[in-house]
Amino acid sequence: MGKFSKGRYSLMISDRSGAAFPYREMVQEWTGAWVHNSEYEPKQPQVSPRPHGADPQALQHAKPARTEFAVADLLTENPLESYANASPIVNVVLPGHGYTTGDTKRFRGPLGAGGVYGDPEGVAGITGATIAKAAGYTITVGKYVSGATDTDGPNGTGIYGTDWFYFSADTNANAANKTGGGYPISVGPVTLSA
Repeated sequence: MGKFSKGRYSLMISDRSGAAFPYREMVQEWTGAWVHNSEYEPKQPQVSPRPHGADPQALQHAKPARTEFAVADLLTENPLESYANASPIVNVVLPGHGYTTGDTKRFRGPLGAGGVYGDPEGVAGITGATIAKAAGYTITVGKYVSGATDTDGPNGTGIYGTDWFYFSADTNANAANKTGGGYPISVGPVTLSA
């Protein structure tokens, strides 16, 4: 193969400007274009970014989310209130309970020996055994007043807010607006597991 001339006296046309420049002052850009060294533009780093792998999607030693056990809510002293004489409706106060109408809840009295719950105190002739029925009661959120649920107030919460719910006991009360239930008394799911 033959040798090339050094081009000491030669000129070359710039691919960028079209002007003639000394051959020895010409450089080739990354695009392949020949330009004078005063016109040279280096490759913009964003034109060819470094490759990045995919983001990790999972932990190597992940544990599944823990399922919380259902727990009973402790009520204040004497939280039960009878609605009327000869009525099975019992109102219950539990601030911020978060229950939903249609939930089934069971009442429990103090915890006795062997982890067995006793019966709470009764209210207005409705016995504690009736209140602590093993099957529980279906509740309605709100306080039962004047023959209707108190949900007509602002945001459907009534004047009593969402601190109340009620259930229909298996027997009728013998007095109106009597409080009871004693302490301690709790309400929660029908079955509890440890």
